[in-house]
Amino acid sequence: MTAGVVHVLGAAGFGGAQLAALVDAHPHFALGTITARADAGRRLVDVYPEYRVNKTLSELDLEQIAPGDFAAVCYPHAEASELVAALVDRGVRVVDVSADYRLRDAGLYPDVYGFTHPRPDLLAEAVYGLPELHREQIRDARLVANPGCFPTASLLTLLPVRDHVIHVVIDAKSGISGAGRTPTASVHYSAATENVTPYKVLTHRHTPEIVQELGQEVLFTPHLVAADRGLLVSCYGRFIGSTPEPEDLREQYRSFYAEHPFVEIVDGPPGMRAVQRNNYAQVFVTTEPRRGLFVGFGVIDNLVKGAAGQALQNLNLMAGRPEVEGLA
Repeated sequence: MTAGVVHVLGAAGFGGAQLAALVDAHPHFALGTITARADAGRRLVDVYPEYRVNKTLSELDLEQIAPGDFAAVCYPHAEASELVAALVDRGVRVVDVSADYRLRDAGLYPDVYGFTHPRPDLLAEAVYGLPELHREQIRDARLVANPGCFPTASLLTLLPVRDHVIHVVIDAKSGISGAGRTPTASVHYSAATENVTPYKVLTHRHTPEIVQELGQEVLFTPHLVAADRGLLVSCYGRFIGSTPEPEDLREQYRSFYAEHPFVEIVDGPPGMRAVQRNNYAQVFVTTEPRRGLFVGFGVIDNLVKGAAGQALQNLNLMAGRPEVEGLA
């Protein structure tokens, strides 16, 4: 007896393939249609042998997706909004893994993502899919906007102090898979190896998403590092009023995340390897009381907790399943 059929639309990309594999191995979901364009007609296992998913990729056919099913849309930004709307209108419950429903203000989309949003009504309804912040709303949602990888790590590192720390600076570093499957000159092996490169300085599209959920402006700068998977954020700020002692702050974080199974508060700065290929986030925070400074580090796998794993976490909640099912 399954909790529902989950279709993965755009399953030939890095995030979509990872999600299809997670759903395929899930004890209560059944993997439905998996779609692709260039790779239609090929089995997913032939595109990504490591996932062992034998299902064949096909062209999109909405008639194959029934009302009451679940769908995860793993399209590039600006390409998902109309499909997501058609699915929701059809009675399908959707997790949008693209960026097309993350920002609540439709007026931001032309500048941030380069298109005029066709469904401001659904923007108002979409639930931002960070379970550690919006778990109860996710359970009943028709449409969940899966967060970006950088916002996920940044928010998990900062949420417990968002009302107490200002002048936030986020220095982020991500592996090459975060750039997606389509190669560009900057992510070829010869360009990325033995290199660390800042990019989209002051213009990264994830900044408005962080600002929206954190409730304050931030200075965010990402860097490309020569790793396959993983994402590290180093977050700095200044306390308003008194500054807690480091261990007191860590105890506050442990209390904040006590009911959230995928956030681990650790006793020293974490590295990316600790969270590769799993859905966990590790967070370490400390303070410098004399100067009133906050320092926090967070790590996730950009394709799991930063994309596919978090999408499955949201699907579990929407289906009334245990949040950790298929992920722990």
